[in-house]
Amino acid sequence: MSVHLHWFLPTGGDGRTLVDRHAYTDGGIRRDRITPVSGVRAPDIEYLAQIAKAAEQLGFEAVLTPTGTWCEDAWLTTVALTQVTERLKFLVAFRPGVISPVLAAQMAATYQRISRGRLLLNVVTGGDSTEQKRFGDHLGHDRRYARTDEFLKIVRGVWGGRPFDFHGEHYQVAGGLTALPPDPLPQIFFGGSSAAAGPVAARNVDVYLTWGEPPEEVKQKIDWIRGLAEKERRTVRFGIRLHTISRDSSKEAWATAGRLLDDLDPETVAAAQQALGKSESVGQQRMLALHGGSRDKLEIAPNLWAGVGLVRGGAGTALVGSHAEVADRIEEYHSLGIEHFVLSGYPHLEEAYWFGEGVRPELAARGLLEAGPAPLAGVPAVNGRPASAPGGAPLLIAGGR
Repeated sequence: MSVHLHWFLPTGGDGRTLVDRHAYTDGGIRRDRITPVSGVRAPDIEYLAQIAKAAEQLGFEAVLTPTGTWCEDAWLTTVALTQVTERLKFLVAFRPGVISPVLAAQMAATYQRISRGRLLLNVVTGGDSTEQKRFGDHLGHDRRYARTDEFLKIVRGVWGGRPFDFHGEHYQVAGGLTALPPDPLPQIFFGGSSAAAGPVAARNVDVYLTWGEPPEEVKQKIDWIRGLAEKERRTVRFGIRLHTISRDSSKEAWATAGRLLDDLDPETVAAAQQALGKSESVGQQRMLALHGGSRDKLEIAPNLWAGVGLVRGGAGTALVGSHAEVADRIEEYHSLGIEHFVLSGYPHLEEAYWFGEGVRPELAARGLLEAGPAPLAGVPAVNGRPASAPGGAPLLIAGGR
């Protein structure tokens, strides 16, 4: 089992701090507050193309795009980026409750033909009822997962190439059909930590994603999903969603994490924790429990830092350390059964280079993945850093944003 490395496309905006990175500073609710804000990189297609091209050059297999009111549409953005990349795959996040499953199956088939087979699907059932209601979805938490179960059964049925009937609580389909099924079928990624989510994963998905919890807790999740899948006579693979801060030395990496932390004033942290505490997502509550809103003891496991989760929803932990230390932690998770690593960092362009030129060769040397071509082969390094890194070693400067 080799390691699959994926990166992230910040389709809501990017920057050098953990807060105020988004071009839609309030989630896009008040249209008069669409900015640019000083220091924020807008998610225009030119900047996203830079990240996509860098990820492809550095050997990442795919990039994840988020979904929500605070970011650009993942389907449209990524299909545009397929035209400026050659091999890179796109892990497109979408909400099953706000689109017809037959239409989603058709969209995936079209996407595969346009991209020549580079689509992966990330199914986001949704853990925030306020966000779901913005899309007209008023179902409760457990019923959303029951609907996702039906949705995925229909998608797979429609991909069979023959008329497909389905009669369930949430969907009734008569003769559903994708005339030209996708080839290959997109892998389906899915995450959920609740009791309602586990059986959905076991019955339907290819890759179960967890956020970056300590290894012992990740192992418990793997054992849980694997056991459910065995009862369904299925095999599920596993992935993890993490941020990374990798540097030439451990001291440099932790100094960078410290600068990110210095940007966070107590009021910002308190407001974020209050908002995140209202989430219905069990996974989000597990993320919050790792630090309890406190800046103390944020290294919750060796090289696993929970500082990101003080202000950010979703994935709230980062691998922090030297390139070798970050590779050690990836190898540790891999030994538990994690195959897919979906990574990100601030800013995403620079951090892609730090990881791709620092950690990826370490993993290749350990036989965990095939070594790719050296970036800009033949170009000499400058001050110990590969010449392909934009601006050399980027510093995150505290600016109160």
